[in-house]
Amino acid sequence: MIQYRVKGLSCANCAKNLEEEIQKLEYGENAKLNFQSSKLYVNEEINITKVKKILASDGAYIEEENKHEDTHSYLLWLVLLSVLAFIAAVVFEKTLSPSASVTMYIIATVISGYKTFLKGAKNLVRLKFNIDTLMTIALIGAFGIGEWKEGAVVAILFGVNEYLEGLGMEKARRSIESLLEVAPNEATIVINGQEKKVSIHDIKAGDIVLVKAGEKIPSDGIVVEGKSSVNEAAITGESLPVEKEAKDEVFGGSINNEGILKVRITKPYEESSLAKILHLVEEAQETKTPTEQFINKFAKYYTPLIMLISLVVIFIPPLFLGVDWRTSLYQGLAVLIVGCPCALVLSSPIAIVSGITRNARKGILVKGGVYLEQLGKIGIIAFDKTGTLTKGEPYVEKFVEYDPSFWSIIGSIEKSSTHPIAKAIMKKIDELNVSLLEARSVVVTSGEGIKAEIDGKEYRVGNEKTIQHLSLSENVKEDIKTFKQEGLTIVLVSDDKNVLGMVGIADEIRQESSQVIRMLHRTGVKRTVMLTGDHEKTAEKVAKKVGLSEYFANLLPEEKVEKVKELSLSGKTAMIGDGINDAPALAAADLGIAMGKGTDSAIETADIVLMQDHLGKLPEAISTAKKVNRIIKLNIGIALGLKAAALLLTIPGWLTLWIAILSDMGATVLVTLISLTILWERNKKLLNEAFS
Repeated sequence: MIQYRVKGLSCANCAKNLEEEIQKLEYGENAKLNFQSSKLYVNEEINITKVKKILASDGAYIEEENKHEDTHSYLLWLVLLSVLAFIAAVVFEKTLSPSASVTMYIIATVISGYKTFLKGAKNLVRLKFNIDTLMTIALIGAFGIGEWKEGAVVAILFGVNEYLEGLGMEKARRSIESLLEVAPNEATIVINGQEKKVSIHDIKAGDIVLVKAGEKIPSDGIVVEGKSSVNEAAITGESLPVEKEAKDEVFGGSINNEGILKVRITKPYEESSLAKILHLVEEAQETKTPTEQFINKFAKYYTPLIMLISLVVIFIPPLFLGVDWRTSLYQGLAVLIVGCPCALVLSSPIAIVSGITRNARKGILVKGGVYLEQLGKIGIIAFDKTGTLTKGEPYVEKFVEYDPSFWSIIGSIEKSSTHPIAKAIMKKIDELNVSLLEARSVVVTSGEGIKAEIDGKEYRVGNEKTIQHLSLSENVKEDIKTFKQEGLTIVLVSDDKNVLGMVGIADEIRQESSQVIRMLHRTGVKRTVMLTGDHEKTAEKVAKKVGLSEYFANLLPEEKVEKVKELSLSGKTAMIGDGINDAPALAAADLGIAMGKGTDSAIETADIVLMQDHLGKLPEAISTAKKVNRIIKLNIGIALGLKAAALLLTIPGWLTLWIAILSDMGATVLVTLISLTILWERNKKLLNEAFS
């Protein structure tokens, strides 16, 4: 598929009609024209000349590469010129002959409405009824009964309406495009000590790049030389800089704040985190939510229904109620203008794009409008434990020492081990500043632990199997029982006669987990559930500490899937995880949410990706999604409410052409402005309440 940027799309409904026309061409069956992103996707084999002709029928065109034209400024100038012509007509009406003022009214109408008239005339010949057709009929009718001033007002207000509609959508598009500007254009690679500027698309895995202060890191990599703080806001949404030094990972698109870094590239730009983000954000605009699909279907029936009502208003009163034909025709033309579905069709897309943009700025990637809509309806959230609610890193939570040499012995034996539990023990020893000895004859026994000799005496470090040869005192037995009840992994140290001490290892709970759970409940999430493969006591302990509604332990990956399906029967369910074993459960949920620093399979499977290594931004994302859903409902109510109010004015005969067009324009302006408030929302109240 080839991608083109299209300018001049007048409305979402018009874009849909153009898409259908293009799909009728040879090789055009897969063509897609998206109003939100202003992009056209067609097969390479399609006749692009015919495509351009179809686009031109609605005043749209394919923008030339690297040439960005401001069609909105052009529209604004046309409206301003037509307003000046209208003012001149009003002046001439009082000072010159009526024919001069009529000429100026016609000029004002032509300047502002000639494109609409031409498109409408073509549609009228084809018996194709849309906004342009309705406006053309209304203008012809108005001039036909001598309402020159009214016709000019309608044309001018419709021009203003089109300008505001396009401006609102362009504002939403630009908010997305501003995110895409974070990608650097070039990189400085170092070859044999020489620096060379290349395009980021030319760098490959293994290249060494030089990143100076203020420059963007071109792709994901590992620091090999230098030390600096790096701004990762473009990737994770976190505003605070992160300190980086040799062996630390860095993201493409992040900014080096000071100093010079040498980075070994681990992924070409196209596979980097930044490229994935930009691709997901662009794709997110292309999907249509169920609400949008319903609105588009409704608009198809709405316009013909309005035309039928217009015919009733034109013919019934003169034939049966003795109303003057001219008055009745005027009212019928006004009803036609009320039938313009612009505000209705616009009620959803600007809000959706604004919501996706706002979340993307915070490092939360929503892969489409349909998932944003779903996020706002979530009532149940299921969490994986390890790496999601906890850090996935063992740490010493509790210890008991029966002999003063306990820490010195365990540290001397574990210092050369690379096992995660050994690392947790050594971290604790560093905190305690313990002096270590030389361990000899170290023997690792699988499933038990380690034997070693220190100062000619044998010691053992490991689980309960390592002390089977000992007769345990009651206090040691009691401590082991307590550690087990608390869900801790026990590491014991003993000599050939006694237990010297024990440590209880746990997976450290993330500092923000309890705050996040509290905030989620405040946003309206009814149930927070943990699904874990860990044993019952560990699960119970974590669930209690973070404030979860419920938990399920000892689950295999396939059992997690079944549990997610079971939860989905009770309401809209989201699943959050980061590991490869979470991917099936993410896919089974109504909404899959992955941690951004998790596995590629989880990120690929998920519908929403949290680019941070924590859940802190999730409540705000849900709050934003709920706001989007509320605004869409409000917009639909405004669009239909103003139309209904205008139609009711036909009963006493008060509906005029300018009131009809103002009802549509007013709805469009309100719908646009209300939708754009999503970009300005701060959600401070929710955050203050949650952390107070």
